[in-house]
Amino acid sequence: MASLKVLGAGPVKRGITQLAAQFEKSSGHRVAVEFIGAPTVRERVLAGEAVDVAVVPQSAMEEFVAQGRVTAETRVTLGRSRMGLAMRKDAAVPDLATVESFRRAIAAADAVVVNVASSGNYVVKLLEKLGFAADKAVKQADTVKVMDHVAASAQNLLGAGQLPEIRELVDKGVAIALAGPLPDELQSITAYDAAVTGASANTAAAAGFTRFLATPAARAVMASTGID
Repeated sequence: MASLKVLGAGPVKRGITQLAAQFEKSSGHRVAVEFIGAPTVRERVLAGEAVDVAVVPQSAMEEFVAQGRVTAETRVTLGRSRMGLAMRKDAAVPDLATVESFRRAIAAADAVVVNVASSGNYVVKLLEKLGFAADKAVKQADTVKVMDHVAASAQNLLGAGQLPEIRELVDKGVAIALAGPLPDELQSITAYDAAVTGASANTAAAAGFTRFLATPAARAVMASTGID
């Protein structure tokens, strides 16, 4: 039986981890999963690291296909993730329902903490579009560090992230609470794809895993984690 290495971007971690365990039981193959920021996944796959399956935003997957870093016919779409804001657990819940109330919530916050991946870059540009100065955004390396910073600070901070990641960190006991999703008019939706990489030494087993990820049962697991 093969030993597969799956490298993925953070928001799909919860669902893929559950599905990897299910695939191990049904196939007999071992599956090791590692989740990091999407920019680092991109760098490592483009560098030719011996990864069997990559799980990334569609924009990164398009680049992998164009450069021949994945086997295009094994590519499957897992679902889409939306963005939201979190606050310190004991903080007052801001109103994020409309663009105007969202703007007021941002104005009342001391800062908005973002990661350095695509979702964080989106929020930085959004704040600029809404008329806020560049120093309104505070950057951290990834969403875990974003939320740890929000939880530990005495300031009135809002942390931006993908909803699945925020929910996972709340469940893990990080002292934050979900303030809510971005208003529909300001929402950023990121679709995630999986594919077997060209560097895989276990292409048949890896392709079996991506086919498994495309099944209705697997999609239901992903949807339960916020990737719908």
